[in-house]
Amino acid sequence: MHAFKQRSGRWLCLVALFLTLPAQAGYLVGRGKADITGEAAEVGMMGYAKLDQKTAGIHMRQWARAFVVQDEAGRRLVFVNNDLGMVFQGVHQAVLNRLQARFGNRYTRENVLLSATHTHAGPGGFSHYALYNFTTLGYNATTFHAAVDGIVEAIVAADADLKPGEIRVARGELFDASANRSLPAYERNPATERSRWQHSIDPTMTVLRFSQGGRDVGLISWFATHGVSMHPGNTLISGDNKGYAAQYIEKQVYGKQGRNDFVAAFAQSNAGDMTPNLWLDGNGPTSNEYENTRLLGERQAGRALSLFNGASELVSGPVDYRQQYANLSQVALRPEFGGGQTCPAALGRAFAAGTEDGRGEDGFNEGDLTSNPFLAQLGGALFGAPKAVEDCQAPKPIMIATGLQKPFPWTPEVLPVSVARIGQLAIVAGPGEFTVMAGRRVRETVAQAMGLPLGNVIFAGYTNAYAGYVATPEEYDAQHYEGASTHFGRRTLPAYAQLYQDLATALRNGQAVAAGPQPRDLSGNQMSLQTGVVLDNTPIFKSFGQLDRDAAASYSRGQTAEAWFWTGHPKNNLRRNNTFVSIERWDGSSWRRVASDDDWSTRYHWVRIDPVWGTSQARIQWQIPLDTAPGQYRIVHLGNYKNGWNGQIYGLSGSSRSFTVY
Repeated sequence: MHAFKQRSGRWLCLVALFLTLPAQAGYLVGRGKADITGEAAEVGMMGYAKLDQKTAGIHMRQWARAFVVQDEAGRRLVFVNNDLGMVFQGVHQAVLNRLQARFGNRYTRENVLLSATHTHAGPGGFSHYALYNFTTLGYNATTFHAAVDGIVEAIVAADADLKPGEIRVARGELFDASANRSLPAYERNPATERSRWQHSIDPTMTVLRFSQGGRDVGLISWFATHGVSMHPGNTLISGDNKGYAAQYIEKQVYGKQGRNDFVAAFAQSNAGDMTPNLWLDGNGPTSNEYENTRLLGERQAGRALSLFNGASELVSGPVDYRQQYANLSQVALRPEFGGGQTCPAALGRAFAAGTEDGRGEDGFNEGDLTSNPFLAQLGGALFGAPKAVEDCQAPKPIMIATGLQKPFPWTPEVLPVSVARIGQLAIVAGPGEFTVMAGRRVRETVAQAMGLPLGNVIFAGYTNAYAGYVATPEEYDAQHYEGASTHFGRRTLPAYAQLYQDLATALRNGQAVAAGPQPRDLSGNQMSLQTGVVLDNTPIFKSFGQLDRDAAASYSRGQTAEAWFWTGHPKNNLRRNNTFVSIERWDGSSWRRVASDDDWSTRYHWVRIDPVWGTSQARIQWQIPLDTAPGQYRIVHLGNYKNGWNGQIYGLSGSSRSFTVY
């Protein structure tokens, strides 16, 4: 009996010891979301480089979606997916400065990844480098700060949301959401390499499933297709197909379950030559750009949701990262990467030709210099380059030597390159548009250096900065748009591959890397020819918010309700994290909002009526969804106007009649 008691006592001690040991910590995960929508009227849009493409309303708002992961050692990584054309280096710098002021060294250049969906349907002018501001007539501070403020807000929200959780990963393929728009260039890659990959597109989709305490809270999907379902003639702000995919998951899937806190990010990958226009030239799957956006978004959302629901592989292991700034204009390549050196940045003549998604870039065609007053003010020679640069960039016929312009280059040359790790997964951050084959080669390089399966290496394009395209050397020789837009010459991709190999090797071996040369800060050297709001006005005997055209008395589901209001300029107040539109239903005691200007069913058009007198209208449409509950509804417009006498900005609102939906 005494021996039994001794053995029992030892077992009880062991059980007590086990119960007091810390549980396997896993990860802390958090997510956040914030509005980054810029100016919704009279601002040049970013992507197609069309002088006449200016914002004139909102179809979907732009959002920053942030995810923070912390391992048991306290190391954090933040990934933010942004409905922007690009995350320009100035945005990255400003966000880092704001984070340092708030959090100290918690978030730094090393562990912050800011990625863009590459929508071509947002306001531009938010770069600190001149090339990307030409067709917006210079720098646009308001849109710049909308992006920076929203990104910081999303990270702050994700940081505050950190809770014990899990991450699971799933991989699959999607074949009906992309096409290769530059096949002749792609087919210059070695036949053996092309046959190994089988497809001229990259059908790979990787999905991360985030949960907190067993409750699903978010996802990130990486898939390569351009944000050009909306055409160059579009003037409404939109997140394009990836923005719709995110909205579909958040609102149609989880929102209808009463889950308004789920965050879905649809991120870009190696999309340089990947188009959603399956029959090119803006065509496909239909001739309607809104339907194209919806269909391509639903296809991505559907595949992502399938992978999400089936994700079983648990992500486990440390969080770590290596980041370095590198001057891409003067990288000396080792023999295994082909030798030689990269070149000062330059764009070829095919850059002006545009792509199958947007042909002929206004403001950049040879001989059109005087038609662009912003270019004229900059002055300096646009064409030609020293022979040494021409030889280095060969066979590219140089149109603009952006890296040689004075007093500052028109495009960045010191760029951030990053490799991050979450457990068994690696994320490669690329500051540009890597073609499908360029991205594959980088992934293979990093996988080999880190000893990882290729499927565990994710390529995140359009991240932390932007410096044009990255084509393979073989594609570069074709000098299609992608090759002509590869800034640092034929050796650009091998230079990136060398840098990524070094970072991946250091990450695997636990070695530190030098920070590298610091990028210049051009925030105090910006120029703009854009005009602000002088005043807003209404026609005589009219007031702000007053109806000019009312809704009908009744509509059936599937029809479009419409009302027009006298309004002020959207630049007066961006109404971030708010709305210009409220579709409201009478619930028997009060009006309750059922849709805003961020819903697929609404379109907010801003129309200038008289530029001299300063009058404008908000023309609001609500395409009534087929599942709308019958009842009484109204259209409400919210906005702001600038008083011409005292320069003050005041709020305005107006409402349509109550109408029946049956």
